[in-house]
Amino acid sequence: MKNKPYYIAAVIVNWNGKDDTVRCLESLQKINLLGNTLSIIVVDNGSTNDSVSVIKKSFPKISVIVTGKNLGFTGGNNVGIRKALEKGADLIWLLNNDTLADKNVLSFTSVFDDPHVGACGSKIYFASGHEFHHDRYKESERGRVFWYAGGLVDWNNLYASHRGVDEVDHGQYDRIEETPFITGCSFVVRRDVVEKVGMLDDRYYLYLEDLDWNIRIQKAGWKTLYVPTSVVWHVNAGSSGRPGNPVHEYYFTRNRLLLGMSYASLRTKIALFREGMRFVVSGSPVRRKAVLDWLFGKFGIQYEPKKFN
Repeated sequence: MKNKPYYIAAVIVNWNGKDDTVRCLESLQKINLLGNTLSIIVVDNGSTNDSVSVIKKSFPKISVIVTGKNLGFTGGNNVGIRKALEKGADLIWLLNNDTLADKNVLSFTSVFDDPHVGACGSKIYFASGHEFHHDRYKESERGRVFWYAGGLVDWNNLYASHRGVDEVDHGQYDRIEETPFITGCSFVVRRDVVEKVGMLDDRYYLYLEDLDWNIRIQKAGWKTLYVPTSVVWHVNAGSSGRPGNPVHEYYFTRNRLLLGMSYASLRTKIALFREGMRFVVSGSPVRRKAVLDWLFGKFGIQYEPKKFN
């Protein structure tokens, strides 16, 4: 049973995604607070359309911060995290703008009554009709197909993956448990964790920054949990495109090297370096640039994303 209410600050980054963001904010207006206080911070990350005016007009009581340029997933969220800390939030909830929240999404707060819990993540479904494999499911199964039900990390090959992805929910992942990887799509972190381990690492800009944060939180001694009673639906890759596009290819390639050289075993580091050198010799131009940028310490935004939806 919950022992106390929490002040939660939800941070939502918008980049030319006004329609997604408005739907996300509309869903948050309908949730049960469960005795908690919720403050919503929208960070507009350099939108070039009328996102800011539409969001402000639709939700005049919500805090909107305009960065004036695209700071990436890391930079945009860090702006919101700083504001959340200024507001005195107990918990900071990073939530993708292309999500819809279940009415009991804030049930995640109960796990923070344990002081050893540093962060947690929600159960995440594909939004109905946005599954990877559209023809695989019955109409009655749509909206209950897993996008994320806890995380998995393959340290030998340095890949983080989502447990349960593409499976229909039959209650198989309905237990609160520790997980090595919470996705940044819905990532809740305790205030004092941020104050100790820091915010997202801006060197990543986009992709794998959430895994880096998980690792730092765990190394500092806190648990990271998957909380299945907290549910959101995700319209996958709404602002950066699906896996395989050039933006994903560049940042995933570069950041995998950055992450691996920071945390992996010597054997994995050697394998990563060899793979990187193969990309330099015979890889695509995007991957070649990614490896060379890693090699010469060019981090942050080095490959300009474009709007895909």
